[in-house]
Amino acid sequence: MYAALDIGGTKIAGALVDEEGRVVRRTQRPTPAHESARVLMEAVGAVLDGLAGDPAWGVIRGLGIASAGPVDTAKGTVSPVNIPAWRGFPLVDEVRAYPSLFAGLEPVLVGDAVAMAAAEHWKGAARDVGHALCMVVSTGVGGGLILNGRLHQGRSGNAGHIGHISVDLDGSLCPCGARGCVEGLASGGAIARQALAAGWTPAQGEEATAAAVAVSAGQGDARALAAFDRAARALAAAVAATASLVEIEAVVIGGGVAQAGDLLFAPLRRHLDSYATLDFVRGLQVRPAALAQDAGLVGAAAAARASVRRPCSPEEVFT
Repeated sequence: MYAALDIGGTKIAGALVDEEGRVVRRTQRPTPAHESARVLMEAVGAVLDGLAGDPAWGVIRGLGIASAGPVDTAKGTVSPVNIPAWRGFPLVDEVRAYPSLFAGLEPVLVGDAVAMAAAEHWKGAARDVGHALCMVVSTGVGGGLILNGRLHQGRSGNAGHIGHISVDLDGSLCPCGARGCVEGLASGGAIARQALAAGWTPAQGEEATAAAVAVSAGQGDARALAAFDRAARALAAAVAATASLVEIEAVVIGGGVAQAGDLLFAPLRRHLDSYATLDFVRGLQVRPAALAQDAGLVGAAAAARASVRRPCSPEEVFT
């Protein structure tokens, strides 16, 4: 049994995951993304408390942490773009100090999208693919790479961080400091903002979210459909650029925005035909993630499992 945390801009989730990658206990809290570092850590502790109360906690062999990035897996620190109070935050040290964690059990840190890629390669839509890009499209946009049948994390654990590729040189300033990032065009918040700017309004009593835009798009609202089309075009440009660089054969997309289904996938495939024009990137497969909202948790558990089975440096956990 392995414990797992998945920390993002919207929620902090925790799970107990068995040796076969099955989630046997799950709990979550909203992320107090604009609160202090201490309040954020208290939320993480509350999620761990929810897991520690389960009898299976007593037999966990490892604990994996998937966090929104950038991360530094060697230092055990995180600096999520959407969580301003955490800049170089020593997340691994903080989790290691959790009172109910067994002495000698070393938390393993990975980026959330890297964890998603590990999970989809282990148990999901990328099981049969040797070269793939796996993406999370949600509050933020992140990615992880499978190259030569192995997860490729890079030196600091951030390889595949596709959300901060610039696809609009004159675009809006991103919180990361660059302009025209994919995340600023294709995240859930970006879709809602684009729809609102075009004159769309959510139903009375509803919040302006990508999920609400998806409902309107499903009913044929042209402004809502255009917001998803714009997001899909930004994703297609970034995916095609990645395919040109490392010759992937498939892209797997999960996260909350991907739950919109063909509202996102249909225009994404259409725009890919325009951007992925070279012979070696043409015909790229686009697959929905198989593990839905549990991918980050399963991937974090996979990191813990790999570390226990073959202790190694952070960048080698999945090799």
